Amino acid sequence: MPMTTALLVEGVERIAVLRANALGDLLLALPAMEALKRAYPAAKLTLLGREWHVRFLRNRPGPVDEVVALPPIAGVSSPPDGSAAPETLYEDLRGRRFDLAVQMHGGGRNSNPFIRSLGARLTAGLRTPDAAPLDRWVPYVYYQHETLRYLEVAGLLGAATTDIEPKVAVIREDWAELRKTLGRLPRGLVAVHPGAGDPRRRWPPERFAEVADRLDRPVVVTGTEDERDVVEKVVATMTRPARPVVGQLSLGGLTALYAACDLLVANDTGPRHLAAATGTPTVAVYWCGNLVNWGPLTRGIHRPLVSWTPHCPVCGSDGTTFGMRDCGHDDVSWVGDVTVDDVLEQAVDLLR
Repeated sequence: MPMTTALLVEGVERIAVLRANALGDLLLALPAMEALKRAYPAAKLTLLGREWHVRFLRNRPGPVDEVVALPPIAGVSSPPDGSAAPETLYEDLRGRRFDLAVQMHGGGRNSNPFIRSLGARLTAGLRTPDAAPLDRWVPYVYYQHETLRYLEVAGLLGAATTDIEPKVAVIREDWAELRKTLGRLPRGLVAVHPGAGDPRRRWPPERFAEVADRLDRPVVVTGTEDERDVVEKVVATMTRPARPVVGQLSLGGLTALYAACDLLVANDTGPRHLAAATGTPTVAVYWCGNLVNWGPLTRGIHRPLVSWTPHCPVCGSDGTTFGMRDCGHDDVSWVGDVTVDDVLEQAVDLLR
């Protein structure tokens, strides 16, 4: 995909990209940031993110040259009911004299005014009808794959790429942490990640356990502290031994763990994107609406299993408008129609 030279901006030395949210959000925007770096190879790309971005991206090769960790700002780096940005922050960011300020954060109701306040020569990004305009913008429409959405934003600035799947480098510190924490790992290791931020996206833990047992491989079951219960349930339900890994590794150490595995079986969640970005094959259970925005774009080593459940299993409310709208039944799985055999078939195929 060639660059659109007519849209390139001359004399660009500093680029700011706003993407101050979660792990999956960062990873799916990486191809667009890579495209910007290729279009403007002499420019310094600053990610306006959060503190965890600083820790994760430090010393890691990639398009991000530096991270500025934003304080909690309503609708930008925290929920919309949070705090306003302090004026000292604006003074600091304006002092960096960004040539381009790029909004890869969402519809722009809160983030576009923030971007416009940075004093950049040119702004670009997304816009819903009720959001402030930028110098260059494309409409934010909910059902669009996130990676393609932000590549479209990069295209506003003449940047493009054919590398549409995110890639993350595993660095020496990651491997050292993994060895120190977990020791020598067995060959043929498979990871299982049964958690997800939204319980409605969680496949039943007993099904993860059955898949893990039937694969007849050494297994690690990963999760955050908030997901400890579901991790322990998978391990307890399995008939074969499995190693739980909860709260033991930093995000960098987890990156190395997934890179060391032959496969990850998971829900639609940030760790699935992380494993995929290291080059590890993945099988994941997706609700149909989320597959549109967050599913893998290629099928060579990534296999999504799709639940076609458009309505809440309890009350029947429509979940397809802007994705699983809250109906008060947030503890009920919407992906239960995916079978163990569905997942196992794809897992076995990838492990061949």
